[in-house]
Amino acid sequence: MLIASFRHARRIHCLGHFIRWHHCEAWRASLTNAALDARRLLQTQASAGDVPFRKQLKDEAKQRKDNAKGTGPTENGIDDANLAAWELTVGLEIHAQLNTERKLFSGKSLGQFQKGTVLPAIRAALALKCQIQYRSQFDRKHYFYADQPAGYQITQYYHPFATSGNITLHDSDGIAAEDGRSVEIGIQQVQLEQDTAKTVLQPPYEAMLDFNRVSHPLIEIITLPQIRQAQTAAACVKKIQALLQSVNAVTAGMELGGLRADVNVSVRRRDQTSLGQRTEIKNLSSIKAIEEAIIAERNRQISVLESGGIIEGETRGWTLGSSDTVKLRGKEGEVDYRYMPDPDLGPLLISNELITKIAETLPQSPDQIAEELVEYHGLTMKDAKTLVELDDGMRLDYFDLVRADFVALRSQIEGNSAINATDEKEWSVIIANWVLHEMGGLLSASGTAFCVDRVPAKDLACIILMLEMERITGRTAKQLLAKKFQGDTRETETIVKDENLELVHLPEEEYISMARELFDAHPVMVAQIKDKGQIGKIGFFMGQMMRKGKGKMVAQRAEATLKKLLGLPK
Repeated sequence: MLIASFRHARRIHCLGHFIRWHHCEAWRASLTNAALDARRLLQTQASAGDVPFRKQLKDEAKQRKDNAKGTGPTENGIDDANLAAWELTVGLEIHAQLNTERKLFSGKSLGQFQKGTVLPAIRAALALKCQIQYRSQFDRKHYFYADQPAGYQITQYYHPFATSGNITLHDSDGIAAEDGRSVEIGIQQVQLEQDTAKTVLQPPYEAMLDFNRVSHPLIEIITLPQIRQAQTAAACVKKIQALLQSVNAVTAGMELGGLRADVNVSVRRRDQTSLGQRTEIKNLSSIKAIEEAIIAERNRQISVLESGGIIEGETRGWTLGSSDTVKLRGKEGEVDYRYMPDPDLGPLLISNELITKIAETLPQSPDQIAEELVEYHGLTMKDAKTLVELDDGMRLDYFDLVRADFVALRSQIEGNSAINATDEKEWSVIIANWVLHEMGGLLSASGTAFCVDRVPAKDLACIILMLEMERITGRTAKQLLAKKFQGDTRETETIVKDENLELVHLPEEEYISMARELFDAHPVMVAQIKDKGQIGKIGFFMGQMMRKGKGKMVAQRAEATLKKLLGLPK
């Protein structure tokens, strides 16, 4: 009956490995704007030739935000006094695709567990400091939806393979200031389950189902409800994503659809001991979406409770940039899902020898890598964390390649003399700045994703070395990077020669003459530097000298000249 009624509502046509739904006119007419917004949560990509649906949503969200500016006393109309009276509680359910080419079960009629799928799952559980259970069991979670035509999903509800883990978040991970220097979040369990079909909404009234990913193995990571700030919840998902990627447990991060999150949100008055009624927000696919959706639902619940209403347990949706969550359906409970042990599947047995072997081969954690970048390479913790987390770790790999090429090029010029730790740290900081900020600026401006081959590591290393040797100015270095980024295939040295970009050094007398000319024009500022110790204002003179030098001045020499004439230490 369920299948029959579904087919009356939507005529189903097979298109290769896709299924397209054409919604009937009656259903289309009754569809509310709120329901349309809710169904947009299922969108993951647009059809070829169309404007990407995610871009449409972002544009619409930006427009809504622009229209809403200045409409409330504070964020979403909740004033600080009201907000302070309530405490937020958040629990996370994170679904991650495991890094394996195998399905969770073979295609036999009763299904046979594929042993290789458990290896990345164990790596993930160990990274989350979980206790691996030697015996776990598969269960059936019953429901009918078009993306799960079997009528049930295989999961591990009663006896998951990993339990009792934890993750520590630090201020450098981006947690809320209210949580102090660090906060520990408990991991209730990690369970294996099979993925559903991929639903791709085609506005306004069509959807497509891609069944290729059905039964691809997932892990679901369930945290304890111990998170009190939306910002910390987002930081938690971001760090879990980095952890899973660091142990090669997952296929991709949120940006590529390899990880998604559901959040359970409740509020209670601060003098209340029991937790409030929770709601669940489904299918959040970006770190920003997690934080904004939690804030929107928190504010909705506070408004309902303060007006005398009650919070109903339900599943809600959220669209990019929205200030409100949308009801999708009443929240299913344990009885509704009719969980039961799968009668066709035996228990999953994991030996202690296997767990020990995998634990011994795990790589360093992102925190350990970041600490080494700070200690041995002189980076700030902020830059170190960013390097580790960006682009699924590819930006860190690129940083290492550029560093290695920089050292090799320098050795060719200066010989194989020993490199002292101070020099190495200085170079590493400069290289990190170019890899993160200069390269990042070009990526942002072009709207393209990072690719290691976009600017070969050796080319960037050459640009930085020429800058450090004062063969080119900083301005020229940025021009060279932009040329390589835009596809110039000439060698860096060739570009410099062909376009006459090599720096012609000005004599020291010209630096001194220009500095004195500026001092004469700005005596008050000179007095503020000398008499009041306002050293920061030397930056004004630096800028003026670089501008007047028209690309022929070296910043370090300009700064040294200014400090010498002002009687300041180098």
